[in-house]
Amino acid sequence: MTRSRRLLVLALAVVLLAGAGAALVLRAAARADRTQEGDPTVAQGPVTLARHDGLAFLNAAQGPHRGALVSVPAAAPRAARTASGLTCRRFHAAAGTGVCLNSSPGALAQDNRAVIVDAELRTQRSFPLAGTPSRARVSPSGRFAAWTVFVSGESYGAAFFSTRTAIVDTRTWALEPDLEKFSVVLDGRPYSAADVNLWGVTFAGDDDTFYATLGTGGQTYLVRGSVARRSVTTLARNVECPSLSPDGTRVAYKKRVMRGASLWREHVLDLRTLREQPLSERRSVDDQALWLDDRTLAYALPAEGSVDTTDLWTVPADGTGAPGILTPAASSPTRLG
Repeated sequence: MTRSRRLLVLALAVVLLAGAGAALVLRAAARADRTQEGDPTVAQGPVTLARHDGLAFLNAAQGPHRGALVSVPAAAPRAARTASGLTCRRFHAAAGTGVCLNSSPGALAQDNRAVIVDAELRTQRSFPLAGTPSRARVSPSGRFAAWTVFVSGESYGAAFFSTRTAIVDTRTWALEPDLEKFSVVLDGRPYSAADVNLWGVTFAGDDDTFYATLGTGGQTYLVRGSVARRSVTTLARNVECPSLSPDGTRVAYKKRVMRGASLWREHVLDLRTLREQPLSERRSVDDQALWLDDRTLAYALPAEGSVDTTDLWTVPADGTGAPGILTPAASSPTRLG
């Protein structure tokens, strides 16, 4: 075969592959735009973070509103969903302030951003992200917003991953771009290491204290931090993705139950006694749970038979009872009001 013929064959192969790829993308997009039988009802409408006694979350049902922030009455979580025009990969809100971590196609790679919105979902500020969105939280007063991204790796169960966590003051817009720059006290002693990772912030109500996960040396720790002092101190081992209760006395978290495997069980830690309580949810939960109230936790689990959709579940926070589904095809819950 001559050189010109080989080049012609190569060119034809490239065109055919490109066409097949485009067809697959269009087919996937068409599926995403179609609702499926049994999916929740979703309709465009006004969504406000100032709503009292409401529940907001990201809609994971197939259709034109997939990924949109939606709201329902808190007392009827499976009611018809009102969809906003805001789409996110992760979302959280408090006191009329929201943080939306989103991704959009760029010229060479995904454009990942943290967008701070007001109660009517109007953009207040936007910050570029250094990696793939992972966790998001707003402080109870709405003053601080935090987010975690994967700089490398895409799962906390991976053998190697690197995160970056930032906190922004929504009053002054002062940004702490990397919590790994904070000083660390581990087991009572100053500590530094090249492999330090901090992720999964949750805020107390004093506009200073936060809790997070510290990963280093193959171990994970619950840390208590201070925004003003730019420091964190370890409190307990084998704690990941903490979530502080509304009364500020307990932390819900995922605890690794098999070393070297991506298997976690939800627990609640009493911050006064450091006693832990395993919860009745025995499936592996890879999420930062949300307290719906002082007695109930909500979290996402993969939907049955799906690789890219989650359902929201609840479980009592005292270890009693049994898990129950809150609403299907949803993620990133936020209690409003």
